[in-house]
Formats: sequence, C-alpha cells, structure tokens
Amino acid sequence: MAKRNTIALIALGVMVLCMAVGASAMPALHDVRPGYGVTAIGWLSDYHPPLKGTPGDTRVYYLDSGKPGATVYVQGGTHGNEPAGIIAATILVERAIPTAGRLIVVPYGNNANIDYNDQYRLDVPPYFTIEVEGGVPRTFRYGSRRTNPAYEAQPDPEVYVTLDGGVHDGAEIRNLNRVHPGKPDGTLTEQIAYAINRLLIEEKVDVAIDLHEAGVGDRLENVLVAHQRAFMAGVYAVLNLSAQGLHFTLEPSRPEFRGLSHREWGDHTPALAFLTETGNPGQTSEYENPDIVNDPKNPLHERVGRQLALIRAVLDATAQLGLPPMTYEGVPTYADLVRDGLGPWLNAPTAQP
Repeated sequence: MAKRNTIALIALGVMVLCMAVGASAMPALHDVRPGYGVTAIGWLSDYHPPLKGTPGDTRVYYLDSGKPGATVYVQGGTHGNEPAGIIAATILVERAIPTAGRLIVVPYGNNANIDYNDQYRLDVPPYFTIEVEGGVPRTFRYGSRRTNPAYEAQPDPEVYVTLDGGVHDGAEIRNLNRVHPGKPDGTLTEQIAYAINRLLIEEKVDVAIDLHEAGVGDRLENVLVAHQRAFMAGVYAVLNLSAQGLHFTLEPSRPEFRGLSHREWGDHTPALAFLTETGNPGQTSEYENPDIVNDPKNPLHERVGRQLALIRAVLDATAQLGLPPMTYEGVPTYADLVRDGLGPWLNAPTAQP
C-alpha cells in the first residue's frame, strides 16, 4: 500500500511538473479586441522562429492604409508594470483607422514579464480593470520590469555586458530595455530584442516609438527621448505639445545608453527611434498601496492621453521634416480622454469585429 502511494505521488509530481513546463512554454494571451483598422495579425516569432510557442512570443498587429506613407512601429509593454503604454498601444489596435502609410503595434513587447512580480511592489495587484461600454469590466495584467526568471535557462550573471559594451547589473539581462539589439542565440530576453530588431529592419520601419512610464516626480516623468537622427523631430514634437498645454522634457539618446531601445534601434536600424515616459504611481516608492488606474493626480486615462499625444506629435513632426506621412483617424485626443476616461475608447466585449 505504501509503495503504491509513493508511486502515485511520484506520478502526480511528474504530471504537475509536465503541466508547469507546458504552461511556461506558451505565450500569454491578452484582452486586445482589434478594430476595423487592423489588416493582419502576426507573431513576433515570425521574425525569429525560435521564439514560437515560448513565453517571449507576442502578438503583432498591422494596420495598413493601402496608401503611400511611412511605416511606424509602436511598442508598449517593454516593462509589464508600465500600463499607460500598454493601454495606449491597445487603443491604437482597437481604434486607429490609417489614412496614409502603415502602423505596426505590439502592445506587450516583453510578454515574458507579465505574469511575474519581482518584489519591487507587493502592494499593487497583478491585474487591473477598466469599465467599458455597458458597465462591463475589461481586465489587464500588471507585471514586472524584468522577464520571469523561470523562463530563462541560466541564472543572472553578476554583471551583464551588452553587445555594444554597455555594463549593467546582472539582473538587467532580463530587462528588455537593456539588451537591445539582442542576440539570435542569447537568453529569452535577448532573443525577444533580436526579433524586434529584425521586425524593424524587415518591415522597413521609418519611425519606432517605445512607450514607458517612470515614477511620479522621477527625472524621467513626462520625457521624450530621441536618437540623434530623430532629435530635430523631437524638438518639433515637444514644442507643438507645449503650445497645446502639454509639457514634456526632450532628452537626447546619449551614446553611453547601450542596450536601450532609443539608442540601439537608432544605431542598428534605419528607423528614427523615440522613447516616451509618463508618471506611474505604481512605480513611486513614496506611495503606499498606489492606485494605478484612479490616482487623483495621475490617473491612467490622463497618462494614456499623454502617450497618444506624444505619438501623434512625433508623427506630425517627422512629416514636417520631410518623412512621408503616417496618419490615422479614430484615436482619442488628450482632451477626449480627460473628458471621457478610457471606457468609451476601448472596445466592449460585444463590439464588432
């Protein structure tokens, strides 16, 4: 009897282990409801097949106007605990109708950090909800800055050195925004970065924008970072937004920022590279039990409005400077989101398509 019980326990343990391994081998899926502007849906692994079926794979949404213009790449979710970029990218997928050029959107740039809490903030729930049309809640994940270590084959090194010689703390090997341009045979996080780099090259992306958040009061709050080839467009964008009452600081992508998207995308691809930052209460150490959605001073709808305003301003600026335009309709302005909140601008579960 004892022997049978032991065998049963071993079998159960093996089954649980197999289930865990199987679960970890699949990419997380998210509540993104594509709108009429989406003309195709793919995977990041289309640009690097070894990612297929892994937690690092993620959906890629293509919105093609069918008319001449620039190709623009927008990425949210580099860090799973920076929701304004994720929701801004989601709204583009659900609402944008391109009228010139082509838009490529990845709402969850690093899909392998969305189910992990790195202990930075234990007082922020792993999910948040937004009420949409009809009072129906839509649920979104709140993850981590770094890839879940369970998905990496090797432990973190003591020091991480990027492909171009940048030196970082060893744990940053799991931070997507420290490992660009990536390696085809590197860690999972490095392979995600490599696949993104291949996407930018193969799709001939003209403008690439990486959406981020920082702590409230942090030096990076409400900042636009621009690669030197994109810096003049950044100047135009920030000045245009200032005239609208939206104030951002423009920072150059300095050469020592090795491994960061705005540096490496600009160095390793033809794209004009930008990175945006808004102020997230969930990344603010002074706040206890922060409300990342309804904070009275920095609500999520206002931060998403800022992200979308930055994207629009950057595209207006690059067109002013001679790049073919990439234009779209249907996306809320900053004023729309301040007035309405997020609910009316996210598709309800009954929405078509």
